[in-house]
Amino acid sequence: MPSWNEVLDEIQAKTAEQGPIDQVRRHHLKKLHEYTKRNTIIYYSGWLQNSDGETTLQSIIYDGDINSFMTVIHGMDTSKGLDLILHTPGGVTSATEAIVNYLREKFGSDIRCFVPQLAMSAGTMIACACKEIYMGRQSSIGPIDPQFGNMAAFGVVEEFNRVIKDIKNDPASIPMWQAIYSKIPAGFITKCQQAIDLSEKLALEWLQTGMFKDDANAVKKAQKIVDSLNNNKDTKMHDRHIMASQAKKMGLKVKMLEDDQTLQDLVLTVHHACMHTFSLAKGLQKIVENQNGIGMFLAGGRQS
Repeated sequence: MPSWNEVLDEIQAKTAEQGPIDQVRRHHLKKLHEYTKRNTIIYYSGWLQNSDGETTLQSIIYDGDINSFMTVIHGMDTSKGLDLILHTPGGVTSATEAIVNYLREKFGSDIRCFVPQLAMSAGTMIACACKEIYMGRQSSIGPIDPQFGNMAAFGVVEEFNRVIKDIKNDPASIPMWQAIYSKIPAGFITKCQQAIDLSEKLALEWLQTGMFKDDANAVKKAQKIVDSLNNNKDTKMHDRHIMASQAKKMGLKVKMLEDDQTLQDLVLTVHHACMHTFSLAKGLQKIVENQNGIGMFLAGGRQS
């Protein structure tokens, strides 16, 4: 497998040619496709390369992504299934639902997810909608508890329940809590609970109809996984990293990249090429691309 630096050297060696970054990335994506004989799509966010460490609308999963998937899937022989390589911090639950529904309309349940590094939050939900997840020892998924900005929906609901208990035990605390909660928009707590419920509902449905489609214990297995992923009490932090070994213990069907050295080399080389693309193409927010070099690229709010 070419190392991180060797992939960069390969890109730099093509500086005299047109589009060296794209050439190298597409070359290795094509090699992966030729090995698996399956349709292959990369869905990559450049949030880690943002200098301020913040996510933007264009770097997360959002409604505009459906256009990118439509573009790269057009003309594919969908009978060959789909390998989806994910690198994302997550995003909007409703957009995630639309993407999963679209992918399943096209490929049924024959979708495999590859996580070379990170597929967090809504990215984990997409992974749960696939029939199996390929991870390496360095890979992580994350909790699927919803967020509103930097606020955890679970945290908001838990604190509100604590407030109710505090007021019952000490009515004198009412003025203090009134001052705090007067700043919260009407219906916000209900919205948080609804978001928690929706994440659980979708993940349960996708696990039962995908990963455990033909399993007699599908409901029980799916519930155990969702109880682990959509559970702020145990995970504590929304950005908590869940490694492959932990994901397996939860019951997810995880395959290790290390078990197939050729596959691991091909996937990680594509990953390195994508990460170099974000580092060298300043302002690039997202890549959605297939094995035929057809892709959509989002930079500064513009698609190309």
